[in-house]
Amino acid sequence: MPKEIILYNLKISDEEYMDYLERVKGPLMDSLESCDKFELVKVSGTKSGEIPFKYVGIMHLNSLKDFYERDAASEPFQKFLSEWRSTMAADPWHIVYGDEVWPKKK
Repeated sequence: MPKEIILYNLKISDEEYMDYLERVKGPLMDSLESCDKFELVKVSGTKSGEIPFKYVGIMHLNSLKDFYERDAASEPFQKFLSEWRSTMAADPWHIVYGDEVWPKKK
């Protein structure tokens, strides 16, 4: 199963972001045909003590190609991404993607 993983910090408070997540981001992610599940993890600690990114978003995709060619290119997603970049996420942030290799598919 392909995944897109987003690592970031916020420009706004956690409370403001949770409100935004409930009102805008969560419903949008749930509406994407290529996204089977969206998880958001708030990092509370690391073994090294350094927390480079406070939030990790994990999109469980059924098709990476469909996500990038259809859903990510859609007007609602582009509007969300523009707003998220300009008002929510602090620089730097990172997006990585790839395919799940374990557990093996049966």
